[in-house]
Amino acid sequence: MNLFLFCFDLLLSLTLLALAVAALSSRDPRRGVILFITFGLLLALVWARLRAPDLALTEAAIGAGLTGALMLGAARRAAPRFDSEDSR
Repeated sequence: MNLFLFCFDLLLSLTLLALAVAALSSRDPRRGVILFITFGLLLALVWARLRAPDLALTEAAIGAGLTGALMLGAARRAAPRFDSEDSR
Protein backbone atom coordinates (compact mmCIF):
# COMPACT_ATOMS: atom_id res chain seq x y z
CA MET A 1 0.00 0.00 0.00
CA ASN A 2 1.58 3.21 -1.04
CA LEU A 3 1.72 6.39 1.02
CA PHE A 4 -0.91 8.24 -1.02
CA LEU A 5 -3.57 5.58 -0.45
CA PHE A 6 -2.70 5.36 3.23
CA CYS A 7 -3.11 9.13 3.62
CA PHE A 8 -6.38 9.04 1.67
CA ASP A 9 -7.76 6.25 3.87
CA LEU A 10 -6.70 8.08 7.02
CA LEU A 11 -8.31 11.30 5.83
CA LEU A 12 -11.47 9.43 4.88
CA SER A 13 -11.65 7.76 8.30
CA LEU A 14 -11.16 11.03 10.17
CA THR A 15 -13.75 12.78 8.01
CA LEU A 16 -16.27 9.99 8.68
CA LEU A 17 -15.66 10.26 12.40
CA ALA A 18 -16.06 14.05 12.35
CA LEU A 19 -19.25 13.83 10.28
CA ALA A 20 -20.73 11.25 12.65
CA VAL A 21 -20.05 13.45 15.68
CA ALA A 22 -21.36 16.55 13.90
CA ALA A 23 -24.54 14.81 12.74
CA LEU A 24 -25.29 13.42 16.18
CA SER A 25 -24.59 16.66 18.03
CA SER A 26 -26.41 18.98 15.64
CA ARG A 27 -29.31 20.88 17.21
CA ASP A 28 -30.89 21.76 13.87
CA PRO A 29 -32.70 18.70 12.44
CA ARG A 30 -32.19 19.76 8.83
CA ARG A 31 -28.46 20.25 9.30
CA GLY A 32 -28.20 16.88 11.05
CA VAL A 33 -29.94 15.14 8.17
CA ILE A 34 -27.69 16.81 5.59
CA LEU A 35 -24.64 15.69 7.58
CA PHE A 36 -26.14 12.18 7.75
CA ILE A 37 -26.54 12.11 3.96
CA THR A 38 -22.95 13.26 3.52
CA PHE A 39 -21.84 10.56 5.96
CA GLY A 40 -23.69 7.93 3.92
CA LEU A 41 -22.09 9.05 0.67
CA LEU A 42 -18.60 8.95 2.17
CA LEU A 43 -19.37 5.55 3.67
CA ALA A 44 -20.24 4.36 0.17
CA LEU A 45 -16.78 5.52 -0.88
CA VAL A 46 -15.29 3.47 1.96
CA TRP A 47 -17.13 0.37 0.73
CA ALA A 48 -15.82 1.04 -2.77
CA ARG A 49 -12.27 1.32 -1.39
CA LEU A 50 -12.76 -2.04 0.34
CA ARG A 51 -13.68 -3.53 -3.04
CA ALA A 52 -17.32 -4.16 -2.18
CA PRO A 53 -19.18 -2.42 -5.01
CA ASP A 54 -22.50 -4.04 -4.14
CA LEU A 55 -22.41 -2.58 -0.64
CA ALA A 56 -21.23 0.78 -1.98
CA LEU A 57 -24.16 1.04 -4.37
CA THR A 58 -26.62 -0.08 -1.70
CA GLU A 59 -25.29 2.44 0.80
CA ALA A 60 -25.45 5.26 -1.71
CA ALA A 61 -28.95 4.40 -2.93
CA ILE A 62 -30.67 3.37 0.28
CA GLY A 63 -28.50 4.74 3.06
CA ALA A 64 -27.94 8.21 1.68
CA GLY A 65 -30.62 8.57 -0.98
CA LEU A 66 -33.88 7.04 0.19
CA THR A 67 -33.34 7.33 3.93
CA GLY A 68 -31.98 10.85 3.56
CA ALA A 69 -35.03 11.97 1.59
CA LEU A 70 -37.38 10.46 4.17
CA MET A 71 -35.48 12.08 7.01
CA LEU A 72 -35.52 15.46 5.27
CA GLY A 73 -39.30 15.21 5.00
CA ALA A 74 -39.56 14.34 8.69
CA ALA A 75 -37.20 17.17 9.64
CA ARG A 76 -39.32 19.60 7.63
CA ARG A 77 -42.43 18.53 9.54
CA ALA A 78 -40.64 18.68 12.90
CA ALA A 79 -39.24 22.18 12.34
CA PRO A 80 -40.93 24.91 14.35
CA ARG A 81 -43.30 27.09 12.37
CA PHE A 82 -43.63 30.80 12.93
CA ASP A 83 -46.96 32.36 12.11
CA SER A 84 -47.35 36.05 11.48
CA GLU A 85 -49.95 36.25 14.27
CA ASP A 86 -47.53 34.86 16.85
CA SER A 87 -44.91 37.52 16.18
CA ARG A 88 -47.23 40.40 17.13
